[in-house]
Amino acid sequence: MINIKMYCMCLNNHHIDSVKKMNYLPVGLGNNQFSKEWIRDNTGENISIKNKHYGEYTFYYWFWKNLLPKIEDNTWIGFSGYRYHWSNQNKLKSDDLNIKVTKDNFFSMLLQNTPEEWEDYEVVLGEELYINKWKLSKILKKGYKVLLRNPFAFIKSKQNIKLNFDVFHGYGNLDKAIQLLDEKEREDFKKFTTSKSSFNRENLFICRSKKLIDGYFSSIFPWLERCEKLFGFELEGYGKTRMYAFLAERYLSYWFNKYSKPLSWPIFFFDTNINKLNL
Repeated sequence: MINIKMYCMCLNNHHIDSVKKMNYLPVGLGNNQFSKEWIRDNTGENISIKNKHYGEYTFYYWFWKNLLPKIEDNTWIGFSGYRYHWSNQNKLKSDDLNIKVTKDNFFSMLLQNTPEEWEDYEVVLGEELYINKWKLSKILKKGYKVLLRNPFAFIKSKQNIKLNFDVFHGYGNLDKAIQLLDEKEREDFKKFTTSKSSFNRENLFICRSKKLIDGYFSSIFPWLERCEKLFGFELEGYGKTRMYAFLAERYLSYWFNKYSKPLSWPIFFFDTNINKLNL
């Protein structure tokens, strides 16, 4: 097994003790106050000011521009957050982990080294989130107007990534964003969003190929910048305020599945800001 250089992205300084206990590298996002122990996304070449709208991607941009050139190829690089963590077991599903994980068994479930199953892979993505398994009541609460425009959405086989985005992040916004993609990706990504009922979750990944990491960032960031000119930053509500991060989440799943053979791996929820970890 090989150690993973894991970057844990956090929003405030309160997480430092937890990240240290996890043996991960602490990353401070945005312009909040952090101690000197943190890697900051607001140094060097950066877009940290956009963190409210970009989420994890302000650090991804910083990593791409300032750190990736210095990292040796074939080094396992991973990204996690203070609430979402990679499991060290593939046999457990995220739903199971959400129930079982506690502050007492957290470390026994936390990924530290590469499992044997990873030997033939270059990329690991969060396990797939299935949209057509969501309760209809949740969809109705968030997007009943979308359902009125598309009554076929009540049929599970019609519930795809595009419908999900229309419901939770603004009707038609995904279609408008896709039109701003490079020509070589536009039709493939559109087909991905209309034919797939699942995507790899949480905007997190683990990779040992510098070429793939650079290729993904070289594709996603110019696209998001073009989207900014269309949507701007005066966006209201969580689903729209962070729209650039949500666009990127769908694109991450599409891009890595197109250009590599990724392994899907469980991610579990545990808020280290609320729960004090036990050694």
